Amino acid sequence: MLVIRPVMMRDLDSLMELATLTGFGLTTLPRDRELLTRRITLSMRSFRDMADQPAGETFLFVLEDTASGRAVGTSGVVSKVGGFEPFYTYRIERAIHESQFLGVRKEVPVLHLVSEHNGPCEIGSLFLAPDYRKDGNGRLLSLSRFLFMAEWPRNFDPMVIAEMRGVIDERGRSAFWDAVGRHFFEIDFPKADYLSMVNKRFIADLMPRHPIYIPLLPPEAQAVIGQVHDQTRGALRILEGEGFRFSGMVDIFEAGPVVTCPLADIRSVRASRKAVVREIVDAAIEGEAMIVANTRRDFRCCRGTLRSDSAGGVVLGRELAQALEVGVGDAVRFVSLPTWPP
Repeated sequence: MLVIRPVMMRDLDSLMELATLTGFGLTTLPRDRELLTRRITLSMRSFRDMADQPAGETFLFVLEDTASGRAVGTSGVVSKVGGFEPFYTYRIERAIHESQFLGVRKEVPVLHLVSEHNGPCEIGSLFLAPDYRKDGNGRLLSLSRFLFMAEWPRNFDPMVIAEMRGVIDERGRSAFWDAVGRHFFEIDFPKADYLSMVNKRFIADLMPRHPIYIPLLPPEAQAVIGQVHDQTRGALRILEGEGFRFSGMVDIFEAGPVVTCPLADIRSVRASRKAVVREIVDAAIEGEAMIVANTRRDFRCCRGTLRSDSAGGVVLGRELAQALEVGVGDAVRFVSLPTWPP
């Protein structure tokens, strides 16, 4: 069975294996044992010491195949970005240039650097081992974290964003980085991508502050602004189905799109229900596929079916109840598991 749960230190070897499969551009799953150990430690602390308001906590979830005990996927949430390490993006704006003498009026798209010190919440770290990219496992991995956020909304900034991985080739080359960032940092894209996980100070030191006129960039760099990596298209469609939309901002390194949605408007948050388990049965329960989670800090979530009873409670199958580690009298939160994208 596949179960979503908080990351644990025993997952380190599995995460290292996953990191070797990610390719370039997924900074939140670095091929660095020390950094991954640090991420696991921070996540375990965040789940243990949840406060009443977001303060930059990192929550990292893994998808465990209970048959092998291995973590075969990851997803994560940062409760609030910014603070001492700002969140940097480029905002696409339009500059108006007009000459009455020549009778010319031009709207020119430009990139303005934005540094956000006070939020929002950011979801990321989504990666699934290739052998498990089937049967809606990617949707389960992406959407399960929204049930956790729905249960603990005060712990997350009310606006949620996702930086989608931009266009990078198999050698780690980004046409946008080569046209912009390389001129100021004098390092290649994979190195900059890695360093952004270690310390973002170099961005503040070297990033150009003046607007960048998009028409002055090489055509291949212009073409990838706001576009996603081929392996990220499915993840983007899932988020669009949840209500996320393009924000008009792009990543500063490879110009991948930043999508956003208010936490309360995310489909899996808004449509989720909470009910008490009234009965656990051995027989299979027929019905609509659901994402079902317990409501504790030791979060567990999986795909399953349930049945409502006349008193407003729910009936679970024994296998599902055991996977969620719940019994009669415990609460569960659930939402339908959509069939899109294919």
